[in-house]
Amino acid sequence: MRLGVLDVGSNTVHLLAVDAHRGARPLPAYSHKAELRLAELLDADGAIGPVGLDRLVTTIAGALQAAEDKGCEDVLAFATSAVREASNADLVLGRVKAETGVDLEVLTGRQEARLTFLAARRWFGWSAGKLLVLDIGGGSLEIAFGLDEEPDATVSLPLGAGRLTAGWLPGDPPDPQDVRALRRHVRAEIARTVGEFARFGKPDHVVATSKTFRQLARIAGAARSAEGLYVQRELSRSSLEEWVPKLAGMTTLRRAALPGVSDGRSAQLLAGALVAEGAMDLLGVEVLEICPWALREGVILNRLDHLPTTR
Repeated sequence: MRLGVLDVGSNTVHLLAVDAHRGARPLPAYSHKAELRLAELLDADGAIGPVGLDRLVTTIAGALQAAEDKGCEDVLAFATSAVREASNADLVLGRVKAETGVDLEVLTGRQEARLTFLAARRWFGWSAGKLLVLDIGGGSLEIAFGLDEEPDATVSLPLGAGRLTAGWLPGDPPDPQDVRALRRHVRAEIARTVGEFARFGKPDHVVATSKTFRQLARIAGAARSAEGLYVQRELSRSSLEEWVPKLAGMTTLRRAALPGVSDGRSAQLLAGALVAEGAMDLLGVEVLEICPWALREGVILNRLDHLPTTR
């Protein structure tokens, strides 16, 4: 069957159409994405304003039309932290439902972490042993740890790259004092959660998902995306520690000229790097591997797992 997954994230609204059936690897067939950066469109009261809501409804309607055009039998639609934490979330969900017919499922942070962990486990397999999975989105940081497909521990923190950039780094390039203040804030938030994972012992394999980690790995020398999904890509803490001060001294325009960095994400790259560096340091991670699968694939796999068995 062809499934559509509509991910209303803090940075983008992304439709991924895949050909999939239970027990098989989902094969991407089509991708349609629009950058809305909802995490940066919240007003002083934490609400998604009229302009942002109009854009969201229009974008979802366009994604649904694309899903229909590509022959998707069903569309799994979900939203993450930007909608979850908006003070007018009920209004947003109601209007999306009324104008597009989509009943958005709002995932909790722990659900995000659990489903992302499932995707990473399926990608790396049982031989990877105890997995520690990190994911930096636009609105939140998810961390999960476990030996099985269901993680033993999950945490979601309000440390997304878009959220932090909008709230802490107004300058271009940012003021060094703002960068230092954000670094302290990030590390204090992560430090509160370290004990939840330390009690399970050392992971056998540490992996990271999300575009933020992919871009950080790329500027640190990892292979280009054009070289394929199956090329191993790693990011070391030592490389990240070298790049953080460089990114802090760059304008958004200069960051956008770095290899693998998109115009739409260049402003958020420094905040994402501070979160990645803090997480790796406080969790004792020297090197991590980039996982091509993430939350969307986790949603698909979870859906396929619950399909009835046919004979």
